Amino acid sequence: FKTFKSGKKKDADEFKVVVIDAGHGGYDPGCHYGGVQEKNITLAIALKLGKIIKKNCKDVKVLYTRDSDVFVPLVERTNIANRNKANLFISIHCNANPNASVYGTETYSMGLYKTDGNLEVAKRENDVVLLENDYTKNYDGFDPKSPEANIIFSLYQNAYVGQSLHFASFVEKEVNLTAARVNRGVKQAGFLVLWKTAMPS
Repeated sequence: FKTFKSGKKKDADEFKVVVIDAGHGGYDPGCHYGGVQEKNITLAIALKLGKIIKKNCKDVKVLYTRDSDVFVPLVERTNIANRNKANLFISIHCNANPNASVYGTETYSMGLYKTDGNLEVAKRENDVVLLENDYTKNYDGFDPKSPEANIIFSLYQNAYVGQSLHFASFVEKEVNLTAARVNRGVKQAGFLVLWKTAMPS
């Protein structure tokens, strides 16, 4: 994590806030199988990651979009990061796959879909807005059920795409080396939770 901070003293000094987002929560379980729910796994990982950052980077403030089993709208997750002027936003999810032989980690940033698989992952994650009131207003009329809307949405780029991809590659390298997980690579897709973040995410 320290390696990700710029070597320039000014940039390192200004790196003060990380927001960690445990995907799903409350009445949104996320993916589930055999009684295991994504919302519980993401929360456990988020809290553990927060402890690791606090231990190793004492000058960095760690905030969570949720620290218990509650539902938080996607737009509010982004708002929490923006309101607190976060320097980095990390949203944690667990993907499902009908192919049981697939395992490992992958890290996404906002951007164009490269494969149908990336599109399916984003569509599944973006569907959660259907649980929110006024989702068409909060997401500028975005319809998560429309394949065309998802593809058009992926064309949105934010100003931090380069830094986001850099951090994503750093994450994949570290999870592979430190946690001995299979590195499935850095990918891009149109995730609503990353859409309006004003920082690398």
